[in-house]
Amino acid sequence: MATKDVRLKHSWIEHPWLMPLVDVILAFAAFGIAYFARYELQLIRAVMEFNQAPFEPYLPYVAVYIAWLHLNYRGSGLYKTIRGRSWLDEAYTILNGVTNATVVVFSISFVLQPLVFSRLMIIYAAAVTIVLLALARVIRRTVQATLRGRGIGVQRVLVVGVGEIGLSVLRTMVSRRDQGFLPIGYLADNPDEARVDLGRVKGLGGLDNLARVLREHQVEHVVITLAWTHHDDILKMIRICQQRGVEVSVVPEVFQLNLKQVQVENLDGIPLLRVNGHVPLKGSNGLIKRAMDIVLIILASPVLILLFGLVALAIRLESKGEIFFRQKRVGENGREFDMIKFRSMIPDADKLRAELIKSHELDPRHAKLKDDPRITKVGRIIRTLSLDELPNLINVITGQMSLVGPRPPTPEEVCLYEAWHLQRLQVKPGMTGLWQISGRSEVPFDEMCLMDIYYIENWSVQLDAQILMMTIPRVLLRHGAY
Repeated sequence: MATKDVRLKHSWIEHPWLMPLVDVILAFAAFGIAYFARYELQLIRAVMEFNQAPFEPYLPYVAVYIAWLHLNYRGSGLYKTIRGRSWLDEAYTILNGVTNATVVVFSISFVLQPLVFSRLMIIYAAAVTIVLLALARVIRRTVQATLRGRGIGVQRVLVVGVGEIGLSVLRTMVSRRDQGFLPIGYLADNPDEARVDLGRVKGLGGLDNLARVLREHQVEHVVITLAWTHHDDILKMIRICQQRGVEVSVVPEVFQLNLKQVQVENLDGIPLLRVNGHVPLKGSNGLIKRAMDIVLIILASPVLILLFGLVALAIRLESKGEIFFRQKRVGENGREFDMIKFRSMIPDADKLRAELIKSHELDPRHAKLKDDPRITKVGRIIRTLSLDELPNLINVITGQMSLVGPRPPTPEEVCLYEAWHLQRLQVKPGMTGLWQISGRSEVPFDEMCLMDIYYIENWSVQLDAQILMMTIPRVLLRHGAY
């Protein structure tokens, strides 16, 4: 019986000929800029009149240079689509290719001894090429991430297995939309587990349902995360995917450990994986994160003081009652603290919470109601702009919270957590985080937890900076806030 072939849909930015063509154009432009800098601007060293030369004699060298770059980059895999490859890796490959091409051009000129040849111009061209090609990768990544954020150029992914490895894969895909994966569901070896949805990731049944799911859900990529005790099942599923033209990847069982927890060593040729217990937010990293919080608050204090005053005045003018609202929240390692916010609801709003959860069938672990009748007029404005959370800065200053991290739950919500949800309490809670910039209140609870755990496992100064910079436009555009 013939099966429908599922083909991967690419966005135009991922077309295989795009970057090679861009590199050819930019490398040629680099020589044009280098010629202008050498012979017109005469940077660094003047050109004597008898050494003046047109651009045409350099064209054969340009052709050799560009051809060598293309062959080098093809051979080194620069034009292959490798998800997760860093910009620095690409920049290093670009630098290596330009260096090799420059040496080839110099070698040819040494053999031919042309009358017209400026070594300084070739060095200019090499430097400009590196800058232009590296910048092109930055632009490509930015456009690609924007398109993927809008659902263009993403792969529909099915995850097979929801053990610790499967959950790790899911939380990475959910947290890193820029990687271009859209997890549409999962299969489990335990039929009971397969009936539970994880946020918007659907439980699609047991392993025997693979062929049907591939057919009905237009799956483009299958990621198998089963233990090797399922060796026969894994081989069978790989064959099914290959028959339908669906990409398939297998996560080795050893990758239950985060790669950042593993140091690769060898014992006279025998590979060893040493577990180093890497915890990103402990020790010196924790001090760096704390220092960043304090410095950023001090730098922003003039604007923050003005906003504090305006919001407090608006709340006071609208109604009597407390300006600030204090609520018990659960912080790092389960420690409770009083989180401070601007009051955005009517007095005694907490007493109506249980009734609203029941009447609107909300998830009690993450109860968010779009048109909450308890919210005041001023409260609706400040909640939309997230100004109600400004007093969280007091909690940050006292060390109970951080600028970036998982949002702190209430003790009642924590009582409803499953065991794996508790991992999000391993670090200080934050004012913003991955789930806030990925949809805020629109993100289901399980997806929020996956994103929080990903953040904890992959923390870096760069990740915090990225989240903070993306928070500002999300707030101004009122994305997912209510």
